[in-house]
Amino acid sequence: MPEITCLQIDAFADEPFTGNPAAVCLLDEARDEQWMQAVAAEMNLSETAFVLPSDGDFQLRWFTPVTEVDLCGHATLAAAHALWSEHIVDPEAVIRFQTRSGELTCARRGDRIELDFPATPVEPDSGAAALGAALGVEPIETKRSRFDGVALLASADALRALDPDFAALARLPYRGVIATSPSDDPRYDFLSRFFGPAVGVDEDPVTGSAHCALAPYWAARLGKLEMTAFQASRRGGVVSMRLDGDRVLLAGRAVTVLRGVLV
Repeated sequence: MPEITCLQIDAFADEPFTGNPAAVCLLDEARDEQWMQAVAAEMNLSETAFVLPSDGDFQLRWFTPVTEVDLCGHATLAAAHALWSEHIVDPEAVIRFQTRSGELTCARRGDRIELDFPATPVEPDSGAAALGAALGVEPIETKRSRFDGVALLASADALRALDPDFAALARLPYRGVIATSPSDDPRYDFLSRFFGPAVGVDEDPVTGSAHCALAPYWAARLGKLEMTAFQASRRGGVVSMRLDGDRVLLAGRAVTVLRGVLV
């Protein structure tokens, strides 16, 4: 089998060793799911993206160390960055990814990459007690999106102080849990953290797909369609977003930190 170029890219990051690291494997031919899952386990990052050319577009799949997922923001941003930085796609071209969540596009907007993703609006959820108990805090309210549970906390301090019971979180009926709060920093409209022990990621540093739910949620609360958020993980990362009907345009930067080959 030919060698496969593989990059590690920090997404939603302005400099190396910040944001959310993703591995991106640039495939020349289709590989089976077991192999991709084994590679993702070996990479041991929250997501590994596999990119395969397909009739002028690209097929894109995302794997955590333990499972394939339906939508991932930071690894999509990383995949687009890889295709441009490896000179596979013209820098001014729009990239179209065919995924389990439909067609996703990426385009350069100045020094940032803009992702066109589906919105995943929140709806009422009856799991407030279990969610609060797993987080170790009493939320102001709880909701759920297509993928995740959502807990609104009273303050940024409460958000930063969270020390969840990951085993309890993993038993909840969600892909992951988004905790969010108002921002105490005037640069940001809101803050969040994301916990995904059910998919093998206790805390994800910066979660683009979570903002597909957070954008419509906070747009309704704040009365604005364009927002900037900070994900308050240990590494941290900034996500800009614009709500456009049933789509969310996410934007961020990316930095390559490692380039190698799979043999």
